[in-house]
Amino acid sequence: MLKPFLPVAGLALLLAAPALAQNTNSGTDKFAQLETLLPTPNSYRTASGAPGTDYWQQRADYNIRVKLDDEKQAITGSEDITYTNLSPDVLTYLWVQLDQNILDKNSITTATQVGQIQDRMPFQAMEYLQRSEFEGGFKISEVKMKGGKALPYVINHTMMRVDLPTPLRPKQAVTFSISWSYNINDQLKINQRSGYEYFAEDKNYLYEIAQFYPRMAVYSDNQGWQHKQFLGNGEFALPFGDYRVSITAPADHVVGATGVLQNPNEVLTSAQRQRLEKAKTAKTPVLIVSQQEAEKAETGRAKGTKTWTYAAKDVRDFAWASSRKFIWDAMGIMQKGKPVMCMSYYPKEGNPLWGKYSTEVVAHTIKTYSKYTIDYEYPVAISVHGPVGGMEYPMLCFNGGRPEKDGTYSADRKYGMISVIIHEVGHNFFPMIINSDERQWSWMDEGLNTFTQYLTEQEWERNYPSRRGEPKNIVDYMRTGKNLQTPIMTNSESVLQFGPNAYAKPATGLNILRETILGRELFDYAFKEYARRWAYKHPTPADFFRTMEDASGTDLDWFWRGWFYTTDASDLAITGVKWYSVDSKNPEIENARKREMINKAPQTLSQQRNLQDIKRTLVDEKPELKDFYNTYDPLATTDADKQRYQQMVKGLSAEQQQRLNAGLNFYEVSLKNLGGLTMPVIVQMTYQDGKQEKMTIPAEIWRKNNAEVTKVFITEKPVVSFVLDPNLETADIDLSNNAWPQQAAPSRFELFEQQQRTQPNPMQQQQTSMQKMEQKPAGSSTGGTN
Repeated sequence: MLKPFLPVAGLALLLAAPALAQNTNSGTDKFAQLETLLPTPNSYRTASGAPGTDYWQQRADYNIRVKLDDEKQAITGSEDITYTNLSPDVLTYLWVQLDQNILDKNSITTATQVGQIQDRMPFQAMEYLQRSEFEGGFKISEVKMKGGKALPYVINHTMMRVDLPTPLRPKQAVTFSISWSYNINDQLKINQRSGYEYFAEDKNYLYEIAQFYPRMAVYSDNQGWQHKQFLGNGEFALPFGDYRVSITAPADHVVGATGVLQNPNEVLTSAQRQRLEKAKTAKTPVLIVSQQEAEKAETGRAKGTKTWTYAAKDVRDFAWASSRKFIWDAMGIMQKGKPVMCMSYYPKEGNPLWGKYSTEVVAHTIKTYSKYTIDYEYPVAISVHGPVGGMEYPMLCFNGGRPEKDGTYSADRKYGMISVIIHEVGHNFFPMIINSDERQWSWMDEGLNTFTQYLTEQEWERNYPSRRGEPKNIVDYMRTGKNLQTPIMTNSESVLQFGPNAYAKPATGLNILRETILGRELFDYAFKEYARRWAYKHPTPADFFRTMEDASGTDLDWFWRGWFYTTDASDLAITGVKWYSVDSKNPEIENARKREMINKAPQTLSQQRNLQDIKRTLVDEKPELKDFYNTYDPLATTDADKQRYQQMVKGLSAEQQQRLNAGLNFYEVSLKNLGGLTMPVIVQMTYQDGKQEKMTIPAEIWRKNNAEVTKVFITEKPVVSFVLDPNLETADIDLSNNAWPQQAAPSRFELFEQQQRTQPNPMQQQQTSMQKMEQKPAGSSTGGTN
């Protein structure tokens, strides 16, 4: 057991108040308001973080016709775009995104790719380096006005400017059409956000198709046209609109897409339509296309085609998937009295994981996100399994997570699959509905979504192994140092360590806000208010920061500044502790205490040796040299001492007498902020009797001195230890300086062979063991000496 700290002095009551004073020689930069960094509020975006009375946004409606060539793995299409100008500005041209051009041989992404040749390189890496051999990118064949007049246009890499014949004035709309084609990339060779996978065993293709059509760029009040080039990390900024998309594919393909199928009688069998109807009220997923039916389709090759038509209202994008390999299941849930069809499309290679979990995860995600943000209002939510590891679009997403060929899988594979489905389905909320600008700020969709993903994972299963969200999980990243990090508030294409920066760090910050700084009640209300205010609109970082402060009633500028605008780390340290007790002035009590301290005081080395070496002193040899002080006991209590004490007590009030004799302990704890990141001070005190108490001191303790402070704790019982952040709430990067007396931070290292063998997963091991048992001849022994 730890020994209590030795008191260094008696603390007279008259000295207690001055002991609480703080050093104020440091500036208050970490608590400065963000006014100089955030845009000035106006009638479009208010100081509270809500849309203003004059807020506006543009609209783009699409009628798209697209054909899939299963022989050449190519797309041809045409579209009519109706663009409505709801801004107060006159527009003389429009900007359209050509995101497929990232795969053009002359793309900026290819030209600016950096890297080094390694001594050992996998074939896939070499194929990626040589991807310029792929004929990628849009081939624009026509841009014209409705009615046939050609429009001038200029292609600038992934952006295309369309010049209008007459200016587009406020409240006016224009309809124009574009025709195009492009080759679909092999996703396993050229890793993008869409593509195809080829299955050599049955010679079939599975297509996950997105960014397949020229898309309108965002024109907004806060930046005008968002026409930053698509380089890879910064995803998409898109306006809302209604879509009608007709997809022509081989007749034996199953096609899933954003929106609601408009012609089920033309593309589905009677049995499939009946199963879909049954699925609307089913408690578990219903197979619309079974594995047996999908396997049968794999063996054939239809000569004709079918056209599947889907419609979606108030969405910012559209994606689809097509294959004859698809198994399809569905289950309906109710959201605020409205039905939502949760569905999954996957090849047999995804089973048993996908048939067991995917649609259940989709339904769970919709329900949980709706609880923490806004009600899901779209009629469909779909998860598709194919070559894309994880990518999101309105009502539909692409997800990885495939078991071994024998149907077994590791725990990492299972939970990785569940997590990616939660994450990508969750993107329906951020940014598909709460429509932030991904091209500029990846964290506004990835970070907020990863945070809500963490909440959803924890409601899926007790102690779910979430990779991101808990502060302790980001410590290694926070330790990497400022040279390897960029602030969260960095453009998507300039971020270092994209995953930790755009996903984990903002998600962790929100978790700290929720659990430690605001508390769940205040945070959940403010987070939900942000979602409500900006649903189907275009929020900016300032709108998020201001709304969270406005709805929680808390100044959080210090938190945004530290966590989002810097690369500072959390590293608070206890540098010293002093223990004071009140001098009671009672001579019997105080003299006894002083005598105990003297008796417990350690002997110096000289004192110990003198006892051995000096057998007799001069005074021992000549007693006549002794006087009064040789027998005087300064700690003996005299009657005069007692009388003076009684006289002093009579002059005190009853309250002062109580304080004098309360026996309180005063601990002066010195704290330093070594990492630079301002954080609340969370202190756990362990008392001499073994009981513990935790106190959370708001971050404002650092407001007058950002670097070091001293805090006095008053306790009735003696304290044997102080520990900072005992529950790992603040992502503190160095736990070795968090305790007094100092404690060694636990850690481990691993010894391993240089070449590690890949071990079968536990499910596979058990299955193999059972098979061996079944194959063993009757009566044979299970023992042995091997």
